[in-house]
Amino acid sequence: MTIRDAVKEDAGALAYLLNLAGEGIPEYLWGGMAEGDESALDAGRRRAARDEGAFSYTNARACVEDGIVLGAIISYRQPDPYPLDDLDEYPEIVQPLVRLEARSPGSWYINAIATFETHRGKGVARRLIADAEEQARLAGSTQMSLIVASENVNAKRLYEHIGFNTVESLPVTPYPGCLHGGDWVLMTKDL
Repeated sequence: MTIRDAVKEDAGALAYLLNLAGEGIPEYLWGGMAEGDESALDAGRRRAARDEGAFSYTNARACVEDGIVLGAIISYRQPDPYPLDDLDEYPEIVQPLVRLEARSPGSWYINAIATFETHRGKGVARRLIADAEEQARLAGSTQMSLIVASENVNAKRLYEHIGFNTVESLPVTPYPGCLHGGDWVLMTKDL
């Protein structure tokens, strides 16, 4: 397995993986962005193929083996300061996430990390997080952050095992297709 920068051709895999990591929120939001006869996932693929934006292949790294994407991570440095002046412009279901993101300004933020179901248990997520940690250090970040659903026990356990600590949580705002209730949990790790 190797880690490489994602390329535009990875957009389909990235859309699928982001939806896994985002607990179904991305597909719900992409449904409102679909054009013509596009499916929600097609809209996500189109967005992942953009050359800019937080959800773009340009912010993603992929774990690959024999040319096959096993998993991916989207991470980047959070703004510092992280203003919340335009919070009302965000859909209600993502507002708690944005509020939590703002609690770790300047951190290297793992926006999404996921592994295809058939490749879980092989250390893909650990490798992607280690790579993101190296990217963070190279960018001069002194902290990493991520948000996980409190009911996603396996992911939360992994993050705790590799040094992330819970900072704060806010309730999940239910949405159609909501996979988890509970809270969104902001976790950080000092570098």
